[in-house]
Amino acid sequence: MEATTLFPEGYVASRVTGITVEVAVGIHPWERHPERPNLLSVDVEMYVPVAAVQASAEGIVDYDPIRRLVKSWNGRGHVEYLETLAEEALTEAFRDSRVGAARIRIMKRQIFAESEGAGIELFRRRPG
Repeated sequence: MEATTLFPEGYVASRVTGITVEVAVGIHPWERHPERPNLLSVDVEMYVPVAAVQASAEGIVDYDPIRRLVKSWNGRGHVEYLETLAEEALTEAFRDSRVGAARIRIMKRQIFAESEGAGIELFRRRPG
């Protein structure tokens, strides 16, 4: 289900894209070495009903907490699945009570020589 069907009156998508971090992530033996982390690119979108957003510093959706969280992944211990990281980012996105839905994309940028990347995308509505 896309954000347009969740918010028929319209929505504001607050985005931060192309955050680059290095994380030892993956299930393959060559991905389990913290000294050779994967280069990740992370995009996050948070969808808020138009009526809940005001054009003022107090009324905007602040994407800086997401950016700080993702940057904190640099140098952390090995993570088996990109989904684990995505769930952390979604949890952070939903800390703002106005966020009704969020999307996160995480791409391993240098995993296959013949591609720009491989990864996942999660889209979720606010729990409950």
